Order: sequence, then C-alpha cells, then structure tokens
Amino acid sequence: MISSRATDTGHYSVLLNESLDGLNIKPDGIYIDATFGRGGHSRAILERMAGQGQLIAIDQDPEAIEYAKKHFTESNFKIVHASFAELEQIADELGVLGRVDGLLLDLGVSSPQLDEAERGFSFMRDGPLDMRMNPSQGLSAKDWLAEVDEKTLALVLKNYGEERFAFKIARAVSHDARLGLINTTRDLATLIERVSPKKEKHKHAATRSFQAIRIHINQELEVLKTVLEASVKVLSSGGRLSVISFHSLEDRIVKHFMRDQSRVKDLFPGSPVFIAGTEPVLKVVGKPCFPSEQECDENPRSRSAVLRIAERV
Repeated sequence: MISSRATDTGHYSVLLNESLDGLNIKPDGIYIDATFGRGGHSRAILERMAGQGQLIAIDQDPEAIEYAKKHFTESNFKIVHASFAELEQIADELGVLGRVDGLLLDLGVSSPQLDEAERGFSFMRDGPLDMRMNPSQGLSAKDWLAEVDEKTLALVLKNYGEERFAFKIARAVSHDARLGLINTTRDLATLIERVSPKKEKHKHAATRSFQAIRIHINQELEVLKTVLEASVKVLSSGGRLSVISFHSLEDRIVKHFMRDQSRVKDLFPGSPVFIAGTEPVLKVVGKPCFPSEQECDENPRSRSAVLRIAERV
C-alpha cells in the first residue's frame, strides 16, 4: 500500500489508496489527474501503471506546473497548464476524448497553497490577500473586496461559507476594505474575529468567510459543475470518476450529479404515462469513503474529506 504522504514537499495526498482503488487502474490505460497539486496522486498512478499507459495531469497553478516539469520526467506523463474547466477541450486536443479509463478530481486548495503565506489562502499565515489559484488571472481577494458592494459580499459569505453572521461581517469588511485597511490575510482575519458575535469551539471565526471568498474568487462551484458535465464525455465505457470533496457545498454537487446521471430521465415529465427517457450514463460505485482515524491523525486537513466514485456505462 502506498503511503498517504507521497511527495517530497510534505504534501499529503488525501484518501490516496482509496481514490486510486476507485479508479481501478489498468497498467495500459489512459488516466487524467485533473488536480495535479504537487503530484501525490499522479505519482501513485504512475507507480501502478509501471511505465505503461498514459497519464495526463492538469493544474492552473503556475507553481504546480513548474514542480511537475522538474519532478515528473516519465515519458508516459504529460502536464497541462489550464483550469480543469477546460477538460473536454484538453481531452479532445490530445486525442483521448471518450477514451479515458479514469478521471481523478481532488477538489479545493492544495497544502502548498495553504502553507505559502504569499498565496493568501490561509488566515493562519500573514500574507498578501490574494486567494487566486492562478495569480495571473482575475481579481485578487483584496481588489475584489475593495469594489464589491456590501449586499453581494454578504450573500457570498452566506451561500459559499454558510456563515451565520454574514451581513454583520460584510458590513465591517466592506467599510474597512473601501478605506484601504484590508491588505493582508491577517487584516481580514482579525477584523472578522473582532466583529463576530459568537465564536465556534475549535474553529477560527474567519474560517467560513475565507472559504466563501476563495470559492467566489476562483468560481469553484461553477467550475466543478462544468468539469463534472465534461467527465461523461471524456470517460470511456467502464471508465471511472473518482472525486474527493472537502466541504458540503462541493460534496452536494458531486453527490447530486452522480445520482442524477445514474437514473433514467423522463423526457416527458408532464405526461401521465411514461413515454420515453434517457438511459443512465453513470453508475455509482460503492458508498462514500471517509479518511481513517490514522489518516486524520497524520493529516488533520483530511478530516472533512469524502470520496465518491462512479463508473461510465
């Protein structure tokens, strides 16, 4: 069994063996790791393929691309610098559309992104308030907060962070951001902690707000829906989809997608009798998988992870 700590960066690949078992890897197959990160899952896939087959990895983070080019020199490995929202186009350009035997999605932020203060993802380390997966595209969190209206910010905190005090926090953040007082992760975290009327045990007051702002900045839920829809076009018959989620919003989207795609769809739902329907394109494989106590002890960030697996039919 491969260790869950798979890279020399100290980055833990969550549910490593479980997600690879779910892919049902064939040595001569074609696989896509659509969230390369620091390559923990990719390295393990390559080991199981033993020099055969083909592995395509995708990441939008320039640092991940540089890491891949330096540490992954196998002839059957290819790294693509792009968002996984472009999955269908990438597969088409590489001639593997409809031929992929397994697709892995390890959602959320990678450990290196959280650990590097200059990326601005974590309130645990003071750094520029950025939060972009690809720092060369879109607005940073700092710039977005300086221009967003209070109501929109409150809705983002409520919908993406499930923050109970969304409107109170939004009012304070919007005020200080417009005055140029929020420039770093610590500025934002300190303000949120100060204005939050009630603290949660073992959870920083800024946790939900940071999650919400990051999801909005990177359009994570919209992109997730796009890549899931593309997955059924990319996978071959019998191909596996293995998805690791880290919060309820992601997992709900994955769960509903797999459920909906594994059912017959009534093309005439208003008719009193069934006339015609579409055949299922996926079947759910097994039950949701969660990290073991040992993995959670080794890597506390894995505690919220859940793995779901489906197969193309």
